[in-house]
Amino acid sequence: MKITHSFKVHSLVLAAALVAGSGIPTQAAARQASYLIDLSSRTVIQLGNLGGDFTAANAINDAGQVVGNASTSTGHGRAFITGSDGVGMRDVGTLGGNYVYVEALGINNAGQVVGYSSTSDTPHAFITGPNGTEMKDLGRLGGDSSYATGINDAGQVVGFFYPTIGTQRAFITGPNGADPADLNSMFDLPNGVVLYNAVAINNSGQVAGESTMSGAPLHAFITGPSGEGITDLGTLGGNFFSTVSGINDAGQVVGQSTTAAGSWHAFITGPDGLGMRDLSALAMDYSVARGVNDAGQVVGMAYMGGDSPHAFITGPDGKGMMDLNSVVNLPRGVILTEARDINNVGQVIALGVPEPESYAMFLAGMGLIGFMASRKRLIGLNTPWKLSLYPG
Repeated sequence: MKITHSFKVHSLVLAAALVAGSGIPTQAAARQASYLIDLSSRTVIQLGNLGGDFTAANAINDAGQVVGNASTSTGHGRAFITGSDGVGMRDVGTLGGNYVYVEALGINNAGQVVGYSSTSDTPHAFITGPNGTEMKDLGRLGGDSSYATGINDAGQVVGFFYPTIGTQRAFITGPNGADPADLNSMFDLPNGVVLYNAVAINNSGQVAGESTMSGAPLHAFITGPSGEGITDLGTLGGNFFSTVSGINDAGQVVGQSTTAAGSWHAFITGPDGLGMRDLSALAMDYSVARGVNDAGQVVGMAYMGGDSPHAFITGPDGKGMMDLNSVVNLPRGVILTEARDINNVGQVIALGVPEPESYAMFLAGMGLIGFMASRKRLIGLNTPWKLSLYPG
């Protein structure tokens, strides 16, 4: 049950900044559409839009309600929610402000939506009531801005905020978004360790996210049920980083990690975050996991020959990575480039494009820029901390 999924906001912000400042043509991205795939029937249905020509689905609940971001006829980016099985699409609303950009990043089985909205000053995290109604500002936690990334069925929200410019810390709330608090304050952390981002939370209250130590590369972490104790998940053997995209109710965490060979691979852990396992890749040596359901089926993106990104799916417990395009009945001319989430009834949301060759070139360029930016950040840093357990 992937109610805790989020596509990490800091990655989205980085991508947007790179596009804006790189001179890369954005026409291909403007044609991006989102699709709902029913694995039992192998059908692929294109989701609606908010009047523009860009739609990016981010999360799905067990009723098939989808949330994400879409452009309007005036070119603004707004958060959306659909009805059951992806039918219908409507604007979730805003928190106000002159220049408004809103994105929905997570949804639970009641249809409560979380994400962030620009305001008159800076972006604020938000939560809605059931079925995406009545947006509520979660504030900035005393900092500069905040972003909500995941939610469980109790309405506990996780995300990150900026206490000051240049610093980032994870937060968690009580049920229905009550009492946001710095997650770092709940643990006796080793000196220098900062819980940088809380990405996802399951129905046991286990939080998965990313931490850093004195500026070292990010490491994935998981907390115990109800926030009891915290464990560094390490990497797949590389000395750089591991990042998180989601967690299921068994505590299986998925994301991406560097390997000992220097590759970037999708991973899944066992229950409660134990035993990080390499999911490998498809044709080329790059993959990233984006979502997981309670059976341990993982979805994400992997590069194929010719630098073409394809959506992938695995069997239960992360076994048997397959190109999602090869197991469904696609509309003519469409390639699914990235699977974002999967629910417990066998529905997947994915991004796709009607002109895959031009879009593949666009993404390949973005991937290269992202790789160069990451290398600049990582080169010269010390080996990251590898403590296996923090006392809680």
